[in-house]
Amino acid sequence: MPLRMRVHDREPIGMALRRFKKLLERSGIQKELRKRKYYEKPCEARRRAELRKQSAIRKANKPQAPRTRP
Repeated sequence: MPLRMRVHDREPIGMALRRFKKLLERSGIQKELRKRKYYEKPCEARRRAELRKQSAIRKANKPQAPRTRP
């Protein structure tokens, strides 16, 4: 999936670079690169996913303190 970005006439390079970084972030390429940097065994991936699920459940079940306005 190639990314394309057109640099506008008289657009500062800093602005173009910022737009490019946002484009990369939205496309998920950087996340995919970090994920593929090291090989992760399928059993380790399942274990991490299970821990993430348990953490989310614990967080959802945690009683929340009442919010008070000053």
